Amino acid sequence: MRQSCCGRSSLGASLALLFLCASGCSGSIYNWQVRTTGTAVAPSFDQAPVSEKPVAIFPALSGPLLRGAEVAVSYHLAKLLEKMTPNWRVVDEQATLTGINTHGLGTDYIRMRRDAEDAHLLERETLRKIGAVLGVRYIFQPRMVSYTQTMTERWKFPGADLRLVQTRSSNMRIALQLWDATSGELIWSSVAESVLANEAVSQDPVFLEDAARVTLGSLMSDFLNRQTASQYTPLNGALDSLIGGHGSQERKNGSTGGEAKEK
Repeated sequence: MRQSCCGRSSLGASLALLFLCASGCSGSIYNWQVRTTGTAVAPSFDQAPVSEKPVAIFPALSGPLLRGAEVAVSYHLAKLLEKMTPNWRVVDEQATLTGINTHGLGTDYIRMRRDAEDAHLLERETLRKIGAVLGVRYIFQPRMVSYTQTMTERWKFPGADLRLVQTRSSNMRIALQLWDATSGELIWSSVAESVLANEAVSQDPVFLEDAARVTLGSLMSDFLNRQTASQYTPLNGALDSLIGGHGSQERKNGSTGGEAKEK
């Protein structure tokens, strides 16, 4: 009986090793999909002046259940804009908050932010004051609407406590608005829902950073291409390359860089 158990464990370990080798020991490979729905860009917006007049980024908003999870969203948006719109001058979250506080607008901003959490509206007078002290015409306001992670066990070897594969996935919904700080006009608003999943033999999670990058990248791709509803997948090589260090290099090298599917 002992030999039978040992044989079973040995076979299980061998299968695990074979699976690791077949996977190229690559850890995790993301499959992802993003769908977007948004408004048309307001006719008053002229993309050209943005290179001369900086655009600022407010800290991301979120609901009570997500408080704290949204902290890095604005940082990832600033980094994306560096890649996707290199001709723009961007005032990132750190510089934005510093400018607001040093010019004595902290109380006004806190009140406006609190109201925006419920009303989805940035009050015009406070927006104008902040735009003036920052020297910007436009301001991005991101919002993390939802974020969940799930894990499903797969390929568990019968008769042995040996887990060969886990499917880890995340679902994220992010909204993004662009406001005219001078007039108070809402220039553009959109929301994106993303699903990222990997088949993992290691303990690697689906990182929030990667989900945020590809979700925000899809939103900005819609904005720059004037699309109001799209679907993105890894076939879009530019967006796929935004995922940092956890996707399959072979997949990235073989991506077609295809356009988004407009719904």
